[in-house]
Amino acid sequence: MHVEDILQGMGSGAEQPAEAIEAFVDGVVDGSISRPQAAAWLAWAFRRGLTDAETVALTRAMTDSGDVLRWPEGPLCIDKHSTGGVGDKVSLVLAPLWVALGWRVPMLSGRGLGHTGGTLDKLEAIPGYHTDLSEGRLGEVLAEVGCFISGQTGEVAPADRVLYALRNETSTVESIPLIVGSILSKKLAEGIERLVLDVKVGSGAFMKDLPRARALAEALVRVATGAGVRCTAHITAMDRPLGAAVGNALEVREAIDCLRGEGPADLRALVLALAGREDAAAALDDGRALERFTAMVEAQGGDPRVVDDPSRLKGGDVAEHVVAAERGGTVQ
Repeated sequence: MHVEDILQGMGSGAEQPAEAIEAFVDGVVDGSISRPQAAAWLAWAFRRGLTDAETVALTRAMTDSGDVLRWPEGPLCIDKHSTGGVGDKVSLVLAPLWVALGWRVPMLSGRGLGHTGGTLDKLEAIPGYHTDLSEGRLGEVLAEVGCFISGQTGEVAPADRVLYALRNETSTVESIPLIVGSILSKKLAEGIERLVLDVKVGSGAFMKDLPRARALAEALVRVATGAGVRCTAHITAMDRPLGAAVGNALEVREAIDCLRGEGPADLRALVLALAGREDAAAALDDGRALERFTAMVEAQGGDPRVVDDPSRLKGGDVAEHVVAAERGGTVQ
């Protein structure tokens, strides 16, 4: 399809066929659609919205714009995505926990945005931990350990990189269909069969109010299901930090505490809720999940001694200074 036809179709307000959306994504990746033209398409999508069918087509086209990982037959492949928040170290606990429960977790994660570290930033507090594994090595670690947490390979959902940057430039970031396409295209490229979503709401979250968070969660579930992946979503509070630790090394340490069956009650409760299994608490308490975490760290080049000696973490041996309140009160 010619780019003018694609843009005129979007401007008409009529539901666009999958072929037109696929042609748009292909043009974005190969450069035949210019940045101004892509920006115009995003503006139409932001202004009129996208139907579920259009969003499914967009998500699939973005997923297929690059490599889609494939895994041999075996246990269920599952992953989790959080919309982010302060102190959110759930992935570090949940991935090995799911393996202890008999599933595989091929987790491609990201870095922090703004003021909070991402999962990869946290894991890189472990000396030697590699977050840039090749596709071949990812398969080896998955077979050996049952899970990996690594960065996206260079060819996963390349359309998203272009469109994400343009969304920032064109102030179309808050479009729910575009958010859905961005999140799910990267997750579907992992070759998973099931996805669990943690949509944060509150003052520390991208979605500040419950109606918007619910709309995003419901759209994510509908589109993921339409794309062939079993999906559930939880809406969880981010009007306060999760757990007690904030900061990469400190959050790894707190995640290890949780894997020992200890740690803050709110972190443990959220991990168990997302795990979705009645036997999840036992796998935390008896050390099975911690054993899988240790194996993953070692398989990805990290120093497994940090599990028993957190002072080996980068920044883990800093001095501690306690600031005590002189009177009771509430921090706001």
